[in-house]
Amino acid sequence: MPCRPSELKELMTISRTTFSDAFQAQNNPEDFNVYLDKAFSRTQLGKELDNPKMNFYFVYFEGVLAAYFKLNEGDAQTDIKQEGSMELERIYVLKAFQGKQLGKRILDWIKDWVKGNEKSFLWLGVWEKNPRAIAFYERHGFYKFGTHPYFIGQDEQTDWLMRFDF
Repeated sequence: MPCRPSELKELMTISRTTFSDAFQAQNNPEDFNVYLDKAFSRTQLGKELDNPKMNFYFVYFEGVLAAYFKLNEGDAQTDIKQEGSMELERIYVLKAFQGKQLGKRILDWIKDWVKGNEKSFLWLGVWEKNPRAIAFYERHGFYKFGTHPYFIGQDEQTDWLMRFDF
């Protein structure tokens, strides 16, 4: 279900929680907190929610908010800005709902939606030190086609760029 501007508080909470659960232990605390405060602030997420080319979606499991994802198109994409492309910038599932095949179901829905909107490929960036996520995307037909830098505070990290062709 699309996330509405009135749900900004819920978006901030799930964004900060899922990102922290996934990456906090592997990062310098100071850099990590700087990143959280910038990327998931009321101001930043509010601007993104107002951008018609950035679309957040909430996913519910048995009536409870369990996950969210974000799709970017056109010039809202972080790197590849080709007309026929769509970026999956975020897909996060709360810990309590992991292992329930939500990631697979979300990704299947995204692929159908992107294909139905006549895009030729879907792409994403995934941290090179996240083998579980890389394996997940490879199982679902994505392949590595490049890299790009990703900053957590002052810490420059490397994301693999992965894509799925339609």
